[in-house]
Amino acid sequence: MNLFELAANSQVFFLLFSRIVLITFTAPLISSQGIPSIAKIGLAFMTAYVVFPWVAAGMYPIPDTGLGYVALLVGEGLIGLIIGLFMTLVFAAFQTSGQFFSLQMGFGASQVFDPLSQVEIPLLGQYFNLVALFVFIATNSFNRLFFIGVLRSFEAVRAVDVLTQTEALASLMMSSLAGMFQAALIISLPVLGTLIVVNISLGLMAKAAPQMNLLMLGFPVSILTAFILIFLSLPLLIATFDAVIENGWESLMRLFTVYAGARS
Repeated sequence: MNLFELAANSQVFFLLFSRIVLITFTAPLISSQGIPSIAKIGLAFMTAYVVFPWVAAGMYPIPDTGLGYVALLVGEGLIGLIIGLFMTLVFAAFQTSGQFFSLQMGFGASQVFDPLSQVEIPLLGQYFNLVALFVFIATNSFNRLFFIGVLRSFEAVRAVDVLTQTEALASLMMSSLAGMFQAALIISLPVLGTLIVVNISLGLMAKAAPQMNLLMLGFPVSILTAFILIFLSLPLLIATFDAVIENGWESLMRLFTVYAGARS
């Protein structure tokens, strides 16, 4: 497709662009404030240019009125926002599990600045988030989201579907929130269980020998035990992270299938 064809179909192109640009500003990894906005817009423009020949033929008719076209632009942007935020919600499970770890280890007050979300998160939450991002890239999930996911979303979801099929979207978001906490518990449960046993043992020792200052000894023991367990269970954690990301991808594909089935 050359630029003359693109200019002749500019209304359709900007509908594609509005959805993709909202994905780039909300999806994991590329939504980081460290990436310049112009780079995100450029990536969205190039992606829209690449997918345009496959998507344009199946697009719905363009409204005759300017107000109708603006409404379509807003609807397309809302779809991109939902897709990006949904994948970000999947990554919130890793930060939540880090919060569970930090509280039990004695790092509850320690916070670090996350350049991706521009907020302070627990120390272990930042570590798990970085590991999850590496898994996200290594398993090709980023390419699947940004190319296959974008194409599939245009095939299955139209702007009007966001308003007419709210039940499917609400069900997905509720199940995603429940799945986030479930995944966070699954990730953190082995280490949390061990730390609870360690703390109970230290408490019993402190009760048996009150003259010993076991409270000060408990913090380094808990921290050292947690780091050893995290190191030993890292391969299992990576496999769990991969499974959580894959489950999030499958949930997104199920939403697209529901929208496509409701329209057919």
